[in-house]
Amino acid sequence: MNSPLVLLHGFTGSAVTMEMIAAEFREERRVLLPDLAGHGLSSHIDADPTSFSVDAMAHTVASLMNEPFHLLGYSMGGRVALTIACEQPDRVKSLSLIGASAGLATENERAERVAADEELACRIISDGVESFVDTWMANPLFATQARLGPEYLAAARAQRLTNDAAALASSLRAAGTGRMRALHGELHRCAMPVGLIVGAGDPKFRAIAAELASALPNATIHTIADAGHATHVEQLGATVAAIRSTIEAAL
Repeated sequence: MNSPLVLLHGFTGSAVTMEMIAAEFREERRVLLPDLAGHGLSSHIDADPTSFSVDAMAHTVASLMNEPFHLLGYSMGGRVALTIACEQPDRVKSLSLIGASAGLATENERAERVAADEELACRIISDGVESFVDTWMANPLFATQARLGPEYLAAARAQRLTNDAAALASSLRAAGTGRMRALHGELHRCAMPVGLIVGAGDPKFRAIAAELASALPNATIHTIADAGHATHVEQLGATVAAIRSTIEAAL
């Protein structure tokens, strides 16, 4: 029996947004798509604030599994996935990261990001989800998705609008990159095959992938042509091929 595959979505996403990847693997293995805290069916705005942290989400996801598993995370989900791999490397057979980082290395960087995320969280509460989603989708990080056309953009906006304002604000405050425990000193523990998937049109995360590759024992960078931050959305076939390559390296 093939080992299961766990897929972790990004901020403002949900299990639904990873379904296109799941569909490519279901015939060969069990696929799990959990909703991370503050998203999808896990939008519990009255939950303990600590449950929204990256460490808490990593613990929750890992607790779902009773056998070694392959793991993929996108953006925020990638930071959760990398945390799991650093903490429990013997349980993760392979790790694929799409547009993810190990956190911010310096206190100044973390403080600046925490302040920016707090401002954004306050705006979500004061202005509402619709205003926030429109601002979020205008982020240059997602500009390349315009090539997917108005129907895709409308569907992506509709999915994001299903989020709860208070839950998103809690997620930003607890799980933002500035609040995340930086993992740079722990990357040597991740001896499993790691695939660092990054869009050719995402220079920020291409640079981050290069830094990660230099610190991880067994990492390969997969640069996806004609794609930005969310390679699985823009170039599903090439992204799936990169994930398969990483899984196969662990067999």
